[in-house]
Amino acid sequence: MKNISEDQVKAPEEKKHTHEQSGDERPFTAAVITLSDKGAKGQRVDESGPAAVQMLEEAGYEVREAFVLPDEPELLEKELIRLADELKVDLVLTSGGTGFSLRDCTPEATMAVADRNAPGIAEYIRMCSARITDRAMLSRGVSVIRKGTLIINLPGSPKAVRESLGFILHGLDHGLRILRGSASECAAK
Repeated sequence: MKNISEDQVKAPEEKKHTHEQSGDERPFTAAVITLSDKGAKGQRVDESGPAAVQMLEEAGYEVREAFVLPDEPELLEKELIRLADELKVDLVLTSGGTGFSLRDCTPEATMAVADRNAPGIAEYIRMCSARITDRAMLSRGVSVIRKGTLIINLPGSPKAVRESLGFILHGLDHGLRILRGSASECAAK
């Protein structure tokens, strides 16, 4: 396994994520779902969802929806299907529900709606996060593709959301363009 430097762990410089290189200038679209029983009941203010929305918007994404759901797998599955199949957003980020608690069911609900697995993203988040805390190994988050939508599970704390999204945001551009059909695969020449 390649060791990464401290500079690589920090969030990369912000870059607008449009498709100017391919002629498709539409901004990437996104949705953010926070999974929190207390947040859904109004007993806790959601800070992780707004942190993700802010980072996405600063990177040029058009955030179509952001909301809080209780830790109920059926509700999450229904919303992931709607966002991918009907709203057709490019990216869905979830925050929370990725730990060891019996109520943490985000990875299972995400896998239930997946067409294809995209494990490298979740693995990369854990790898980079492990440079910050050994508790990164306890994250069960997954990353999958449903039709033309990439779905990524992030941890539930605002700090972990900012760190995790900072690790991957710059690199998502190419994968999302491939899903849209506006970029070719990444084969070396």
